[in-house]
Amino acid sequence: MGRTYADKQGLVTELKESLVSTQMALIVDYQGLTVSEISSLRRQLRPSQTRCVVAKNTLMNIAVDGNQTWEPMTKFLAGTNAFLLVQGDVGAAVKAYQEFQRTSKKTELRGGVMDGQALTPDQIKAIGDLPSKEVLIAQVAGAINGVATKLAVGIKEVPNSLARAIKAVSEKEAA
Repeated sequence: MGRTYADKQGLVTELKESLVSTQMALIVDYQGLTVSEISSLRRQLRPSQTRCVVAKNTLMNIAVDGNQTWEPMTKFLAGTNAFLLVQGDVGAAVKAYQEFQRTSKKTELRGGVMDGQALTPDQIKAIGDLPSKEVLIAQVAGAINGVATKLAVGIKEVPNSLARAIKAVSEKEAA
């Protein structure tokens, strides 16, 4: 016995609400995964604030219909799909999925959507290869700190060189 019409409407509403706070959606062919493997995927995605939603393509199609940000997803809606709705760190979510895919070798990334643009699997892989948010912040802070240090050394050097010049002149006159 399948879902009732009211259940399906509730699921579509839930999908629409989830998409409001989603930064990126990944579409994954999950055919061949067991329930325990899907649960494992969900556990691996949880730290990056990503939900793994298994829904019928027609229900997801209804949920994204008329939404400019998510309509590009319709080109991936074929076959057995799981939708990874990323609400946190995009890079961490992609890395978590890639790690799961490496170990299970049963899923296939069909594509994704971010900022109203359809993404190919290669583009998503490139996002996963980027350094994490924390690493980027550390790199920027290091660069800023380096500039400040060089500026402080340069400012300190002006009076020091002036003092050395005065001392050299006074020693020359004394000699």
